[in-house]
Amino acid sequence: MNDFQAIIRGLDWSVPIQILLSVLPALICITFHECAHGYAALRLGDGTAKRAGRLSLNPIKHIDIIGLVMLAVFHFGWAKPVPVNMNNFSDPKRGMAITAAAGPVANLIICVVALFIYGLLYIPLYNTGFGYYVLETVYITAYLSLTLALFNIIPIPPLDGSKVLYSFVSERAYAKLMYYERYGMIILLALVVVMNRMPIDPLTAASNWVFSRLFLVAEWGFDLVRLFV
Repeated sequence: MNDFQAIIRGLDWSVPIQILLSVLPALICITFHECAHGYAALRLGDGTAKRAGRLSLNPIKHIDIIGLVMLAVFHFGWAKPVPVNMNNFSDPKRGMAITAAAGPVANLIICVVALFIYGLLYIPLYNTGFGYYVLETVYITAYLSLTLALFNIIPIPPLDGSKVLYSFVSERAYAKLMYYERYGMIILLALVVVMNRMPIDPLTAASNWVFSRLFLVAEWGFDLVRLFV
């Protein structure tokens, strides 16, 4: 028994703890991402997502298990796509582009808000036991939300960037691209494998670069709290 306890104490729990801390942020990021798609579509005239019950902040309605695990572990992933009928838009291509862009924009907003909250909470929580986990969760929410936004603007179907790109091509080319969208996931998974084998993951590098610039927002929150302490 003592040997077992010694083994348990000797294990490195940092990785599983980090993954567990990433689950809640991942749920927040994908939920608001998909709700943004559905709400944008509704405002543009398509109520398909609303009828399907996807204008909900209940994360269970949006979870794709594999995509959630990928986001929590590897910091890029996806959710269950929100159903959209582009024929309900007055301008189908433009409507689809705006609806697609709404998801990454929502994630960018979440990132900025989470960073500001992180700055506000840092002084009162950084030196407390439980406070550390709260700060870490907020920080991970900001970072995951940014990576989800950047990952989704890659112009490969079924990612959002492909639908924005399609709005700039001809009707004939658009129809052809939509036909080949079914093969997009295969291409996407191949891209993920290639990126993981590269010396420097371009998505991680881009995320780190943008995140370091946006961290100024956390400093604003930090400076605001310092005025009152």
